[in-house]
Amino acid sequence: MDELDALRQLRTTLAREEPPEHLALRTNWRSVPPPRTRRTLSIPLVSAIATAALVAGTMAAVPLTPPGDRPTRSSESPRAPGNALLVAAANVRKGPLGAYWHTTRIAGKIYAVGDSAADHYKVESRMRYDTWTGRSGAACLTHEDLPARPWTAHDRRKWQEAGSPMKVRVPTPQGQRTLFLEAAKGEPACRRVADQRFFGLTPRQLAALPTQPEQLENALLNIEGDWEAYAPKVTRQPIRALPEDKRVRALSDVAGALLAGAPVPPEVRAAAFRMLATLPGVRVEGRTTDPLGRPGVVVSLPLETTIPLGLSTAPEQLGTYRRQWIINPDDGTLLAMRDLVATPPRGSRNLPPGDDGRPRRLTVGSRPDRFHQPGEVSEYETYEVTEWTDTAPN
Repeated sequence: MDELDALRQLRTTLAREEPPEHLALRTNWRSVPPPRTRRTLSIPLVSAIATAALVAGTMAAVPLTPPGDRPTRSSESPRAPGNALLVAAANVRKGPLGAYWHTTRIAGKIYAVGDSAADHYKVESRMRYDTWTGRSGAACLTHEDLPARPWTAHDRRKWQEAGSPMKVRVPTPQGQRTLFLEAAKGEPACRRVADQRFFGLTPRQLAALPTQPEQLENALLNIEGDWEAYAPKVTRQPIRALPEDKRVRALSDVAGALLAGAPVPPEVRAAAFRMLATLPGVRVEGRTTDPLGRPGVVVSLPLETTIPLGLSTAPEQLGTYRRQWIINPDDGTLLAMRDLVATPPRGSRNLPPGDDGRPRRLTVGSRPDRFHQPGEVSEYETYEVTEWTDTAPN
């Protein structure tokens, strides 16, 4: 069965409003924050994907599987993830393009409060970003510092036992940082950007991207950027020049922008889902809920990374992280991205000298996720709103 036949069957079956449990079996789904002025500036999670003048992400990738077991492209290997991703591609919301592509995203980072693994609780730091991008590239961006809060019900109990403090101190590689658990005052101002770009592409170039997955991948492979997490000097190169494991990572980063952050037509989003279904090692891991409580399906990438999502650098990290997406196949949307701890922080590393010229050293004690266990969320980004609209920003 070729891809077109598969899509026709998916659309036909979806039109019959098949019950979710039947759809799950048929598609082989398996159950298995810029801060407030009082905070130290740090670029949040996936801001590398969705902020103004996006640049190519700086990532270092390590295969999850041994080299001999590394997945390869074939017509059969992507069947399991391909089904769920093709459902999403078939169900991408169609409709007219408005004057603005509007996104609301919330970036979160999970910090450990306390001095020991036995006596700590986790706090979630959050930022909300609203972006309106016109077809000409003119954009309006706002950011709002949301109050930090305990991450889980267990963490809330421990926070309450500690006296429910409204501000807490947490470690970062740059030093101690204060998180506030009360809302900031005032309405966020809208910052105007004249030429919004996404991985160097203008909205007009994005709108002209191919709508067939093979052609889309070929076009994206030409995007140039610095794709290394850390190197003595910046080296820009097209994605197609990367070895296959890093190429998969770079393509998935760009695909994430097409699905959530960039002003592209629905047909391009559908092609991005279909392209992902062909990437080696991409797989579906079952159902979950995103940090906003919305149900979705987990899509995992076949790589670990030495850095969490965002504009950090490898020398600041002492652990490794595994990236997942949460998608809603029913309406073809990317709900969230998240990084799970793969290897908790350990050891230490020398850092470049600080502004005062003194030597610095990174230790586990300066890592915000120093008490995280494998599989726990380190950072995330949710996409609360992704829509074309004719409503102008305030």
